[in-house]
Amino acid sequence: GTGMRLPAAIRDRVAAVHRGSALPERLRLYDGWAARYEQDVAALEYRAPHLAAASLAFAFPAPRAGARLLDVACGTGLVAREGPAGRAGGNGTGRGGVTVPLSRQLHRRGFRCLHGVDGSAGMLEQARSTGLYQELRLCVLGRDPLPAPAEHYDAVTVVGALGEGQVPNTVLPELLRVTKPGGFLCLTTRSNPSNLRYKVELEAALGQLEQRGAWQKLLAQEVEYWERATTEEESTQGTGYISGVVYIYQKSPVPNLEEG
Repeated sequence: GTGMRLPAAIRDRVAAVHRGSALPERLRLYDGWAARYEQDVAALEYRAPHLAAASLAFAFPAPRAGARLLDVACGTGLVAREGPAGRAGGNGTGRGGVTVPLSRQLHRRGFRCLHGVDGSAGMLEQARSTGLYQELRLCVLGRDPLPAPAEHYDAVTVVGALGEGQVPNTVLPELLRVTKPGGFLCLTTRSNPSNLRYKVELEAALGQLEQRGAWQKLLAQEVEYWERATTEEESTQGTGYISGVVYIYQKSPVPNLEEG
């Protein structure tokens, strides 16, 4: 499969951060990876930022310029950015397979008020250099509360961080807390073998919150070519790629009584 042609160094760096190591070690790995992160992600042909931004824009009513958006686990700003539309080729990778980050993707689609949080100071430094975020804060998901008041954001994105050994699904209520009633949440996860247990548990948690009336599912889009696989075992039916899914939820317009 094509996944095996990825340089070994990239495969090793990706494997290291997904290995489920203890939190301090994982944050140190992300800090060290920050400078090479976008190059590595381009080699992986990572399409999640493009797919997430397109899905959110589809669901989100205009106008978007004044809407406050929180990019959770923003990393280097990969979700906020997106290159020239004419070159994107419709799949979020530009010429030469350059993955266009989420910050620019969102910016291009009219979202101008972007805030970002991440657990890695090194990643935040890279995100700051994009000039696309009005505010960037250090926050370790699953350990720290989000640095925002309740019902503050029109939309919240968590692209790429919900996965085995990364961000636990117990963060969902905290994401909901900072979202305005009627606001939108855009979440992604991978469907490769080593993440399947996490995905099943995530979908159960998403469903429980929907049953409780906290939010409503608008979209669950399975995507076959999510990014290049780093091992043959992770590849979907020998394609050399792994699959993933984009979820869009809308927070219930009327706050639940128990929240009062």
